[in-house]
Amino acid sequence: MIRSTTVVAVRRDGMTAIAADGQVTLSETTILKHKAKKVRRLSSGKVVCGFAGSVADAQALQDKFESKLEAFQGNLRRAAVEFAKEWRTDKILRQLNALMIVADVEGLLLVSGDGNVIEPDDGVAGIGSGGPYALAAARALLLHTDLNSEAIVREALRIASEICVFTNNEVTVEVV
Repeated sequence: MIRSTTVVAVRRDGMTAIAADGQVTLSETTILKHKAKKVRRLSSGKVVCGFAGSVADAQALQDKFESKLEAFQGNLRRAAVEFAKEWRTDKILRQLNALMIVADVEGLLLVSGDGNVIEPDDGVAGIGSGGPYALAAARALLLHTDLNSEAIVREALRIASEICVFTNNEVTVEVV
């Protein structure tokens, strides 16, 4: 399990919001930072990416993913599949420990180093140590409210921050 972060994404009414908390934790005992940015825009702002895992590993992977987006003219699915294949087979990349949620106007995908590229059935994804809490909250909010995707991810992260010690309520959100 990847610790020390929470990222959640919700797709509703053609809009996808990805949110992450801001906490950076050293081992399991020390909070180093409260307002880290774990969500960023790629491909001239057309793609949003959230990551969970080692910061250096996630940054290297995001840079590599962005180069795949450029190579495939912004085609998210094709870039994600080619990126996952390379991540899984490359001797150096496969040592990097992270998970990513990526989205554009057409879709939402979870990408991992074991070669998985998964499109959630319900348009909701969560990763990191607080991911299951945020995922459960987001699913409930999606089913039982009319909130938009941004409001849902914000509330889901607030709920996760009350449960998970590796999650705080300093939230960064990007919508596409």
